[in-house]
Amino acid sequence: MPSLSRTLSPGRKRLLWLSVIVLGAVAVWVMVPDSKDNGAGQKAAVDSNIESNRAANAKPALTVSVLSPQMTEWPRVLVTNGNIAAWQEAVISTEASNLVLTDVRVNVGDRVEKGQVLARIANDTVRAELSEAQASVAEAEAMLGEARANGDRARQYQQTGFLSAQMINQYLTAERTAVARLNAARARMQSAQLRLAQTVVRAPDDGVISARTATTGSLAQPGQELFRLIRGSRLEWRAEVSAADLGKLKPGMTAMLTTPDGAQVQGRVRMVAPTVDPQTLNGLVYVDLPVTETGGRVRAGMFARGEFELGRARAMSLQQSAVVLREGFSYVFQLDGTASHGQAKVRQIKVGVGQRRGDQIEIISGIQPGSLVVAGGAGFLADGDWVRVLDVPVAISQKP
Repeated sequence: MPSLSRTLSPGRKRLLWLSVIVLGAVAVWVMVPDSKDNGAGQKAAVDSNIESNRAANAKPALTVSVLSPQMTEWPRVLVTNGNIAAWQEAVISTEASNLVLTDVRVNVGDRVEKGQVLARIANDTVRAELSEAQASVAEAEAMLGEARANGDRARQYQQTGFLSAQMINQYLTAERTAVARLNAARARMQSAQLRLAQTVVRAPDDGVISARTATTGSLAQPGQELFRLIRGSRLEWRAEVSAADLGKLKPGMTAMLTTPDGAQVQGRVRMVAPTVDPQTLNGLVYVDLPVTETGGRVRAGMFARGEFELGRARAMSLQQSAVVLREGFSYVFQLDGTASHGQAKVRQIKVGVGQRRGDQIEIISGIQPGSLVVAGGAGFLADGDWVRVLDVPVAISQKP
């Protein structure tokens, strides 16, 4: 049987070979992508094995525990500073002059009651003056009695003509003069009694003695300060608040003070100043403090830090041990990728922080509530370190 090449014409032979070449090219084109896909899959598998082996063989920088940010009711507070001062301070003095202080009964820090004797002044001279004034009153009363009897007789005989008009007028004038002399004597006696009362220095109100200048044996002078008294034992915290924040505060709001020794004292806003200092642009907020703390944890003249609670809002927070301060910024170390063989890689993330309360710090930005971060020892880590995780949570198996 003659071969096919011999029976075909030259033109048909070229067409046949061209068809064979085209079919071969199509077959090669179809097969090449499959080989590329197989190669890519093999490369991914190899890379996964390499990463798995690297994670298994990586030496962890630290063994850590992890935690997630918590969403809690976070108080909104306004932090400020100010001085503690007396609500009202009374200056106690005397009007007695050139008399010797004979007895001083109280000292600084003593609690006194209204009317309590604080000091005594020598009163011998004043008592003598009072006795003389009392004798003058008695004399004036006797003279008035005689003058009044004469006046009554003069008025009785005025219509009868038994006494002359001049004589009647003298008797009536003597009566009025006696009345005036008696009133003057009584006024001198009252003055002596007042001076005698001023020789005893008494407390004008309940309170605490904050200063004492009275000394036994010294001469008292009118208006001279002997004691200072914190009225009612009441102290107040005068907080300096910026003009922009004054409108946020109202009487009756709660304030929490931190004293220099770290003690916490709760107060209540009594008044917000109606004016602002043009130099500092701050206004004063007056906070009443508990009377029981006066002279104890709070004292007049202290400088204290405090905060006003403005309300509450939901916020995200972390333990302060999870936040690292570096170069003036706050960072956390978040688990990055999947956990393998109890190990995971950490990523350093910059976060925005807000207020601090106790061991918690408010996180404003940078991470999400479901993130897992290193709970402690983050200061020893760097970005990209591997760590061994204690009690690996299920959430770590998924990339955040």
